[in-house]
Amino acid sequence: MSRSFTEWSICFGVFLIQCNFISGLCDLTSTTPCNNEIDSSPYKPTWESLDKRPLPTWYDEAKFGIFVHWGVFSVPSFKTEWFWSNWKGEKPSKIVVDLMNKNYRPNFTYQEFAKDFTAEFFDPNEWVDLFKASGAKYVVLTSKHHEGFTLWPSKYSFSWNAVDIGPHRDLVGDLAHAVRTRSNMTFGLYHSLFEWFNPLWLDDLKSNLTTQNFAKFKTVPELYELVEKYKPEVIWSDGEWWAPSEYWTSQEFLAWLYNSSPVKDTVVVNDRWGHETLCHHGGFYTCADHYNPGKLQKYKFENAMTIDKQSWGYRRNAKLSEYYTSEELIAELVTTVSCGGNFLLNVGPTKEGVITPIFQERLLDLGTWFNTSGEAIYGSKPWERCQNDTLTGNVWYTSVSRSNSLYLYAISLSWPKDGILSLACIKGLKIAEPVLLLGYDKPIKFSEGADAVKLYFPSKAETDMKMGYTFKFTFAFNQK
Repeated sequence: MSRSFTEWSICFGVFLIQCNFISGLCDLTSTTPCNNEIDSSPYKPTWESLDKRPLPTWYDEAKFGIFVHWGVFSVPSFKTEWFWSNWKGEKPSKIVVDLMNKNYRPNFTYQEFAKDFTAEFFDPNEWVDLFKASGAKYVVLTSKHHEGFTLWPSKYSFSWNAVDIGPHRDLVGDLAHAVRTRSNMTFGLYHSLFEWFNPLWLDDLKSNLTTQNFAKFKTVPELYELVEKYKPEVIWSDGEWWAPSEYWTSQEFLAWLYNSSPVKDTVVVNDRWGHETLCHHGGFYTCADHYNPGKLQKYKFENAMTIDKQSWGYRRNAKLSEYYTSEELIAELVTTVSCGGNFLLNVGPTKEGVITPIFQERLLDLGTWFNTSGEAIYGSKPWERCQNDTLTGNVWYTSVSRSNSLYLYAISLSWPKDGILSLACIKGLKIAEPVLLLGYDKPIKFSEGADAVKLYFPSKAETDMKMGYTFKFTFAFNQK
């Protein structure tokens, strides 16, 4: 049977992947680079050892980051970033199949979308300025999603990367450079462990994962390549659910990352390193997409969610009602941080590299809110006594300790109809005056009752605030 050009490219690419990786190894049974010894290093390739590594403090203090889902899936920009799987996977989506049948010629392949992933309007400086204006402290870009297309010129992804086809640019490198030269934000990368239709992966699946060719010759060398070349300080792994961490050799990679890599002291990783690791192992937990537990957690977690309610990638046919409002996003941020989490908010650029106005508006609204209330978020800690007020359910607390004082922030997600906010959690505490409403230049009047402290909002005409109203209290440190 004759092969198509795409099939020959994939086969040749697999051959080159194996040659490139083998040429850099001394021991083909190990995925750890030969010059990095871990036996005498602090962290061993076991979860017991790796989980003892302290989380770098910058991550907990940052609180808010931007996620960017961008790839060949941005070309069809329909349904979700899982377009290829929804079209050619085991359970195809009827609306995706119908779209292809009605609008594309027979035998059209997904790889043919890549030439239209042009990124001609991608200005990394413009992106960074927008992310910085949103109040974000870190940025995480999809270096490779489940489609396998890499946004950098990976030597393990022959002809299926952004330099060989499409933009003909190192998109990872361009954004990394802009983040580091135009802002104080931290740069991170998302990376998918598996690829839907990679022949090496499919062969390993057929062997019931008794072979590890895909992990050894594709995914793991990509991870080393990314770290060595771009030095990301967040590695957001995904696609772990198909196989245990032993298949992915995740523990060996993380031991190298923590002991010997160029980012060993600052890097943070999530919990998606094997089908047994989600919500159990890693630097911070994600547990599920849109994870917002609503109560204080014993571990550091991240709420990764997207402005588009139905997709992480850009959708051409999205309706206004299918985007979260700015008020809803602030509520997610506040409730997440109050319970000890970080908030990672996703945008999906177009195939041309444009972040559309509705995404821009949402991010800038967040930035405006941070300009007023950022001190209640950055560097804050959950208030152990209360996270959510027991009387007024739309009020959430954060705290910051400085010197001998505890600064407590009560964030009301709405303006009370009568202008009076009743708080049960702070009753009985000795409140030092003044009580402040951030963004308002006069002290706030309050009264203390048997069941609650009442705060009296100013007239709406006296303030420009439109969402997320933050009150600041000062207490003696021993009242925490």
